[in-house]
Amino acid sequence: MSVQPHVLYLHGFLSSPQSLKAQQTLAYCLEIGLGETIAIPLMNRGPAETIAQLHALIDENDTDQLVLMGSSLGGYYATYLSEFYQAPAVLINPAVRPYELWESHLGENRNYYSDEVHVVTRAHIEELKQIDVPVLSKAKNFKVFLQKGDATLDYRQALEKFGAGQCVVHEKGSHSYDDFEQEMPIMFDFFLSRIGENKR
Repeated sequence: MSVQPHVLYLHGFLSSPQSLKAQQTLAYCLEIGLGETIAIPLMNRGPAETIAQLHALIDENDTDQLVLMGSSLGGYYATYLSEFYQAPAVLINPAVRPYELWESHLGENRNYYSDEVHVVTRAHIEELKQIDVPVLSKAKNFKVFLQKGDATLDYRQALEKFGAGQCVVHEKGSHSYDDFEQEMPIMFDFFLSRIGENKR
């Protein structure tokens, strides 16, 4: 592969680098020769700390080669980082306004994988609002994969925000995104095309 993108995969709220999609992405990167350039950080802090962690991780490498993948809350973070670095991003059932949803998560929440307790505060909700991107400066940097069967997030919010031309919408499915592996060749084709486009 002539272009060697630095892939940053961002998992969702109460999820983990051990999640199925994260591990499937790692396996695919190993298969296509990107095993040395993928990072799947554990994100178990509040939004402000998480964004600072991700900035530090990204800035260690050539940001011109950065590509982002984000699922659920990770998709919200990836939207902000894509705008900041002008990097291509693939979003999978992304959260669009998570600060509204976190009202129901105030207090203790348990990680699905590690059983670690995460405490959500009103300060964290404000931190989410601080990184909101109300208007995209370059919509073509995004490819958004949505499933109407997502019972956690309303896919129509993402469809409205990113536009039909940037979205792949499937009937049924789930918040976890069914048949994710089948979409990965399309996702990585998008990354490579956008890296080339952004360099011109």
